[in-house]
Amino acid sequence: MEFNIQPFLENETFMLQPLLEQDFKVLYNVASDPKIWEQHPNKDRWKEDVFQNFFTGAIQSKGAFLIIDKATGDVAGSTRIYDYDETDNSILIGYTFYATRYWGKGINSSVKKMMLDYLFQFVSKVSFHIGASNIRSQIAIGRLGAQKVTEQEVTYFGESPKLNFVYAIESEEWNNRNNSKYKNE
Repeated sequence: MEFNIQPFLENETFMLQPLLEQDFKVLYNVASDPKIWEQHPNKDRWKEDVFQNFFTGAIQSKGAFLIIDKATGDVAGSTRIYDYDETDNSILIGYTFYATRYWGKGINSSVKKMMLDYLFQFVSKVSFHIGASNIRSQIAIGRLGAQKVTEQEVTYFGESPKLNFVYAIESEEWNNRNNSKYKNE
């Protein structure tokens, strides 16, 4: 299997479909809710011009996805795989957001599990950039077994640098968790 940072992925509940330029309107319909961005580093990303910049960066990354709810066909949010480092045998997941109607329903663990299962076929470490004030995402990624490893100023596409916490999980740790905790799911 060839490593592709923008594959089509799916499980029983969600599909990760590569983000295309024509997806702007449908994704902005989700992203236009200010509540989504309250804890994110850029709190005004709900504004169309600010989101357009975010979307342009997502398209240029060639690793961004629409998250589709298979039961309804609705766009549930977006996420991204980026910064593959062949020397370090690592990659990042980030830029994730979900429509508020999906909060608290297990979407993040379902989507991240699907992504991690795929990525750990190719890399030994996956890291996550999470805004320093995004407590909700820090808790969610901790539940998957990722540990905070450092703090870093991250310059998002066309935006000023923001403090992020970097969380990471190694393939061996993931496989051990996956073989025990998720075995019966």
